[in-house]
Amino acid sequence: MRRAALPAASYYEARAAAVPAYPALTGQCEAEVAIVGGGYAGLNTALGLAERGQKGVVLLEAERIGFGASGRNGGFVFAGYSLGEQALLRQLGEDRARALYQATMQGVNLVRRRVQRYGIGCDLADAGVLWTNWFRDAHVLEQRRALLARLGAEWQPVDADTLREWVCSSRYHGALYEPNAMHLDPLAYARGLAHAATQQGVEVRETSRVLKLGRRSGGGFRLHTGGGRLDARQVLLACGGYLSGLAPRVDRAVLPIATYVMVTEPLGTRLYECLTTAAAVYDTRFAFDYYRPLPDTRLLWGGRIDVRQRDAESIRRLLYQDMLRVFPQLRGVRVDYGWSGLMSYARHQMPQIGGDGKGLWWAQAFGGHGLAPTAVTGELLAAAIGQGDGAWREFGRYGLDSALRPWGLLAAQAHYAWLQWHDARKERRERRARD
Repeated sequence: MRRAALPAASYYEARAAAVPAYPALTGQCEAEVAIVGGGYAGLNTALGLAERGQKGVVLLEAERIGFGASGRNGGFVFAGYSLGEQALLRQLGEDRARALYQATMQGVNLVRRRVQRYGIGCDLADAGVLWTNWFRDAHVLEQRRALLARLGAEWQPVDADTLREWVCSSRYHGALYEPNAMHLDPLAYARGLAHAATQQGVEVRETSRVLKLGRRSGGGFRLHTGGGRLDARQVLLACGGYLSGLAPRVDRAVLPIATYVMVTEPLGTRLYECLTTAAAVYDTRFAFDYYRPLPDTRLLWGGRIDVRQRDAESIRRLLYQDMLRVFPQLRGVRVDYGWSGLMSYARHQMPQIGGDGKGLWWAQAFGGHGLAPTAVTGELLAAAIGQGDGAWREFGRYGLDSALRPWGLLAAQAHYAWLQWHDARKERRERRARD
C-alpha cells in the first residue's frame, strides 16, 4: 500500500463543491416547529412538513448539514432495520413485521422520488445491492430469502459462478440480489434535502448548537443557542449519535457507536478487475464488510464498529487489510481517504420514534440502516406533528429503553468481538471440512 498523509475530511466532503453556510440563529425568533439536528431524520421531517403545507419550521444544526453519520456513511439505500428479519417476525408477528418492513421498502422509493423530483445531484446508482455469502453453507442464503419472502421482499439468488463474473473474488459462495436498492453520495443527498426544504419555506440554521431546552409556562418550548433564542410550539430532537444534552431520557436511550470508511485512489481499469457490477456489496458475516464502486473508479470500503473513533491512518490500516482478504489483486493501491462517524444504536436494535404527548418528539437509533428508515420516519413524524396522525405508534414497542452507558458501550464492544469470533470459528470449521 502506497502511503500519503490522509486528509481529515471524508471523501464526500473533499469532493463537494463549496457551498455558503446557512446563517446561524440570532436574536429572538418564533417557530411552530423546531427541529434539532441536520441529519436525515431531521431533514426528512422538515421536508415532509413543508410538503404538507406546514409553516414556521426551523431546523437547527450545531455544525453543518450532514456533519454526523448522515454525511459520513457508506451510502447504501436498502430496506430493513438493524434488527434482523427473524427477530422482527418473532417479536411482532407476521402481519406487523411485514408492515414495518414494507415501510422501509417504500422509504427506498421515497428516496428515489425525492432525488428525481428535487434534482438532487448525489451520484445515485440505481443498481441494487448484493448480499454475498462468505461461507460455503448455502442454507444461510436460503433461510434469509425465505424470511424476506414472508415480509414481502423478493431477493434474487445468484449462483457462485455468476457472482464471480460480477465480483472477481474467490472469497464468496453465491449471493442474494436486492433489485430495489441503490447507493449514493450521502452528504450530497443530505445537502440536497436541506436545499429542497428551504425552497419549500423551511428555515435552516447552521452552526446553531442548542445549549438549553426549556418548557414555557404558557405552553411550548424555548431553545437557547450561543447567539439566539427560539420559541417553538413543538420540538423534534434528531441528533443521532451526537447527543444533544437537552433531554436526558432521550440521550440515555442510545449508544454512540463509530464505524469506519476508506476510499482508494482512482483505480481506472483495475476497478473492473474487481467489480463488473455497479451494485453495492456486503457479506453474510455478523461483522461484515461493505463496499461499492464510485463514479471516478475509486472503491469505497467500510466496516467494523467500535466505541471510539480512530484517526485516519488507523482506519486505513484496518480496512486495507480487510479489503485485501477479498481483493488481493489490489495490493499496493493507495488509500486516499479514511474517516469515522458516530451512529446511534438502541439496545432493541430498532429506531426510536416517538413523542411525550406534550410537544416533544424524538427520532434516533437507526443503527447503520438510516437512509430508507429515516425517509419513513420523516413522513410519520411530519404527519404526526402537522396533522395529529398516530401512525408513528406502530414503533411504540421500541421505546426509550436506557442504553446503560458506560456499561452498554463495553457490552456493545464485547458483543462485536464475540460476533467476530463466531464468524472466524465458522470459517475455520469450513476450512477443516474442506481439507
